Amino acid sequence: MNINAVVRSVQAALGVSVDGNPGPETWRAIHEKIVGKPVPKSAAFAGKADERSEKTIATLHPQVAPYARMLVERAAAANIEIKILSGTRTYAEQDALFAIGRTKEMNRRPVTNAKGGESNHNFGIAFDVGVFRGKDYLGDSPLYATVGAIGMDIGLEWGGQWESFVDMPHYQLRPDWSQGMSEREMLRELRARKASGKDAYAA
Repeated sequence: MNINAVVRSVQAALGVSVDGNPGPETWRAIHEKIVGKPVPKSAAFAGKADERSEKTIATLHPQVAPYARMLVERAAAANIEIKILSGTRTYAEQDALFAIGRTKEMNRRPVTNAKGGESNHNFGIAFDVGVFRGKDYLGDSPLYATVGAIGMDIGLEWGGQWESFVDMPHYQLRPDWSQGMSEREMLRELRARKASGKDAYAA
């Protein structure tokens, strides 16, 4: 039995994203199909986020997108307004960010230590958030730590726990096959998958 094919068939029948990997969107649809009513609000998977966030979420891998929406929803339930500000980047876009504070815009601090192909953003599995108070963007706030706890609770890896480069707004969804791998090993495999056209979450 090909489990990936079975999952794809179930996803197609439920009318959700067909990728062969059961994420929050798939489980929500399964719950509603079997139970006959939506997931209770306390355990609900998010619908749509705000317009700005949705434009960014649209760039993410289909398996990651529901987690981004869920984080916006769970943060709102804690009276914290966040928006998804950065999603998938090309290698060229990543190189341009890496150049800030190094070879261009020398008056600024570096914003990333990752060149093109060295960031999870390059593979659609990572996103950055911003905390807002009304229309005001809060670049530095203790609320990022609260959101970080929420993110980890729903299964995301949070950049605020990194030691080499603490990245409070950053979240990513590690593929199952990467468990036990270092970040460098995982990125090497992601680059190979991107080059060959293999899905980032395929077994």
